Amino acid sequence: MEKQPFHIPLNEIEIHALPSQGAGGQNVNKVATAIHLRFDIVNSSLPEEIKTRLLQRSDHRITREGVIIIKSQSHRTQERNKIDALNRLNTFIATGCKVTEKRKTTKPSKAARGRRLDNKTRHGQRKLLRKKVDQT
Repeated sequence: MEKQPFHIPLNEIEIHALPSQGAGGQNVNKVATAIHLRFDIVNSSLPEEIKTRLLQRSDHRITREGVIIIKSQSHRTQERNKIDALNRLNTFIATGCKVTEKRKTTKPSKAARGRRLDNKTRHGQRKLLRKKVDQT
């Protein structure tokens, strides 16, 4: 993972603990181990270009209001789920830091087009040979 050129203050991240889903045994109704993390992109201290890149992504974790919601419940302890959620937020924001280069359109070479047409011809001949022979 790349090092981020900025620091996200913890007061911009909203963390809530809630009971995990699934089997929990004796502690199922007593312990809140799952973490629900909310990070408001629009009102954050991130640079504007990163904010726009993150908001343009079509990701199910981003709401219409521009809030990233991450739920972590894969670990048994609240602390490990909190660390997991913060790491996932970091990787999510790190993807917004990367600038994707535009793809240059290319055409296949003349030799590549010839090979493709030869393969198509050979494949058609193979299929013709599989036909039933007419015995009239």
